[in-house]
Amino acid sequence: MANLRRVRKIRKSMPTIEGAGVHLKRAFGFRHVPEFDPFLLFDEFHSEKPEEYIMGFPRHPHRGVETITYVLQGEIRHEDSLGNRGVIRPGEVQWMTAGSGIIHQEMPQGDESGNLWGFQLWANLPSSHKMMEPRYQGVKSSRIPELLMEKGLKVRIICGEVNGVEGPVKEIATDPEYPDITVPAEEKFFHITAPDHTVFAYVIEGSGYFDREKDPCAFEVEGERYLHPAGDCIIYPETLVLYGAGDSIEVTAGDEGVRFLLMSGRPIGEPVAWYGPIVMNTKEELRAAFEEYRQGTFARDAERQT
Repeated sequence: MANLRRVRKIRKSMPTIEGAGVHLKRAFGFRHVPEFDPFLLFDEFHSEKPEEYIMGFPRHPHRGVETITYVLQGEIRHEDSLGNRGVIRPGEVQWMTAGSGIIHQEMPQGDESGNLWGFQLWANLPSSHKMMEPRYQGVKSSRIPELLMEKGLKVRIICGEVNGVEGPVKEIATDPEYPDITVPAEEKFFHITAPDHTVFAYVIEGSGYFDREKDPCAFEVEGERYLHPAGDCIIYPETLVLYGAGDSIEVTAGDEGVRFLLMSGRPIGEPVAWYGPIVMNTKEELRAAFEEYRQGTFARDAERQT
């Protein structure tokens, strides 16, 4: 018999500015370690104003982490110290494993109407993988399986498995799942999750109930207090739902349906030393990384490879 996870906490994402002036909504970040282990940060970028994103994220280093970028509108042009370059377009994903170190930049562009919409998730790497060879898994939209399930449910599977169908991103140390789920009005979505995984959802359209008990007093709320004064615990966009222990989740859509991202991963349980775009296990490793960056030995580059 399934042991449904109960909602442990909800967080309203909060405005912040990163890079050279990119306006974001941050659902969680630095101060929430180790609550979301193995995940470190989750941002939504969603704007119709190019001045809020066009300056982008100029060249910067990464080490010891994975950055996962999922684009719905507009596109993101990227290039790095290894000579890689390309464009992440609507429906596409870039899963970048920085490993031992990479220097890259990401420059957003809106669509014809100036719209930009997407998400970036940071996942930690265990100590055994922090200095691995950097790699990309760039996934075109056509490679992401889309399940059309009973009663109109739709699931795009970026990583992990739903109903026996696997996503294209594989061989990730923390065994993550990352589906994009759409549930029609007042229908239910049930999904089995690994009991030892951290699990959270992020609502991007519509609204829904993420706890079968529908008890607004049963979980903690951080960020803007938006719950209905009558005690309705329906959850709306730009809101993260962190689950407690269990082996499955159940979501019931509101009267307009709900679309959400579901993320899970196996906790690492190691010390975290984090400064800016570099995440290691000790302060000494952090100091060494930034010293290498200052000396120009941080990452292999295209010139040194030839």
